[in-house]
Amino acid sequence: MANAILHTEKLCKTFSSGGVQQHVIKNLDLEIREGDFTVIMGSSGSGKSTLLYALSGMDKPTLGKVFFGQEDISGLTNDQLAVFRRKHCGFVFQSIYLLDTMTVFDNVLTGALVTQKNSPELIRKAEELLTRVGITEETWKKYPNQLSGGESQRVGIVRAVINDPQILFADEPTGSLNSASSRDVLDIFTQLHMKGQSIVMVTHDVRTALRGDRVIFLSDGAVVGEHTMPRYGTDDAKARRDDLQAFLERQGW
Repeated sequence: MANAILHTEKLCKTFSSGGVQQHVIKNLDLEIREGDFTVIMGSSGSGKSTLLYALSGMDKPTLGKVFFGQEDISGLTNDQLAVFRRKHCGFVFQSIYLLDTMTVFDNVLTGALVTQKNSPELIRKAEELLTRVGITEETWKKYPNQLSGGESQRVGIVRAVINDPQILFADEPTGSLNSASSRDVLDIFTQLHMKGQSIVMVTHDVRTALRGDRVIFLSDGAVVGEHTMPRYGTDDAKARRDDLQAFLERQGW
């Protein structure tokens, strides 16, 4: 598949609850193209996060396959999946999961030291990335409980991208942030995308979804709609919003 960084074949995910099988993802075929900013939307319970976890190797499908390039990662062991995620993926979640006992700078380095040595080049890279996202040098020695929600999420993004992941996964990255912090975080995602970063993001928020260039809409574990948009900032903002809103309304949003 030309330019496909990920694709699935007949992907299924089933959970058992009280003896009842819940089919969360159903025979899903999906292609994630390199360089795209793909947004996954849908109502609560549609399977958005479940799909994200299956695509990223954080969870194994019940049936079907997930391919990263030509490699079937759905057949890897848990240890092999951990190595795959460290080498190829970055993660940004609604809950940021910074280590409370480490400073901002050490949290960022921890994300890189698994695959890289603590070299002067790595330290300079961490400094450059933190500065780029607006985390000042005086903040580098602070601990997570001394940060605002927006600052914490920006640190989380730096930790996620310091290894130059081939694909960045985000699950409701602005879900717990105020409007100003959300805009700052989304600006960072836009900048990363403009530099060629492949992104897959789950969100329920239309303003957040506007930053993507491809929107996948799920319902009951199946893709029921897809919408493409020009790269963010290259078109009329109101027309873009109206166009996406019209698509979502057609899906029953």
